[in-house]
Amino acid sequence: MRLGLALGYWGRGPTPGHLELAQEAERLGYTSVWTSEAWGSDAFTPLTWIAAHTSRIRLGTAIAQMAARTPTATAMHALTLDHLSGGRMMLGLGLSGPQVVEGWYGRPFPRSPLTATREYVDVIRQVLRREAPVELDGRFHQHPYRGADATGIGKPLKPITHPLRAQLPILLGAEGPKNIAQTTRIADGWLPLYWSPTRSDVYDASLTGLPDDFMIAPLARAQVCDDVADGLLPVKAMLGFYIGGMGHAARNFHADLMARMGFEAESHRIQELFLAGRKEEAVLAVPDAFADEISLVGPRQRIKERLELWRKGPVTDLLVAAPDTTTLRVLAELNT
Repeated sequence: MRLGLALGYWGRGPTPGHLELAQEAERLGYTSVWTSEAWGSDAFTPLTWIAAHTSRIRLGTAIAQMAARTPTATAMHALTLDHLSGGRMMLGLGLSGPQVVEGWYGRPFPRSPLTATREYVDVIRQVLRREAPVELDGRFHQHPYRGADATGIGKPLKPITHPLRAQLPILLGAEGPKNIAQTTRIADGWLPLYWSPTRSDVYDASLTGLPDDFMIAPLARAQVCDDVADGLLPVKAMLGFYIGGMGHAARNFHADLMARMGFEAESHRIQELFLAGRKEEAVLAVPDAFADEISLVGPRQRIKERLELWRKGPVTDLLVAAPDTTTLRVLAELNT
């Protein structure tokens, strides 16, 4: 199991120490570093900054949001950074949910998410292969555009810049069973939002017949600390926000996933509290057991024992969200 560093997205401003963490991860032998985006900082610019200050570590977006860019624009970002970094780029994509897509990006959330995702990846693959001009008469993506308001003079194009790698890895942040199953067919890897090494059977039906070298790369908060309950607080804060705040009460993919993992009543309670404005109570309502299952928190020996559970399963890359270099070093030592 390889280790990656997950830096996430900025909060109020640039997160201090991200570059230093990435450089230390590279020194410790981590194979990848990942950035993401929500509705503030973007995923590609910080990754480019990190690329300029490192030399070996692979660079991934986990995730870049599809609604933020047309598939050709996303392909341009990826092929550009792949050239600048000497072939270190990995493109992680996610569809997000209706609240973000319509509320922040001002675009309709696709009625058929699987079709929208499949078309998006198809266009990017065409750009990266550069075998012919990009053409797709899709339900959500048309190249050239053929809508009722089209001029009719658009023509198929292929990128001026020759991509460095036609097979630049594409990973998808899928949550629903059908979406995960499709991911195994059209992508090079999967970025699970929550992964419990003791409940991996939740995903078994979607992960049958995996291709060779398919990446399964979940994100997990990690922290070496004496007080487990205190170390779990950031995990619970993240879960409270995602489950309670990143979606509508009637449609929240994160809440649905927690329910499928055996915490349905708790998921509904978190949503109820968060949407009522009782955010601190929502965080406290997150079960310690669930937060603990999907993270690596506590003293070194405890993390060592729990890390073995992750190593025994199908996970190929563990993307560690760590607050300090001590935690990065301990995990690197334990994972040898």
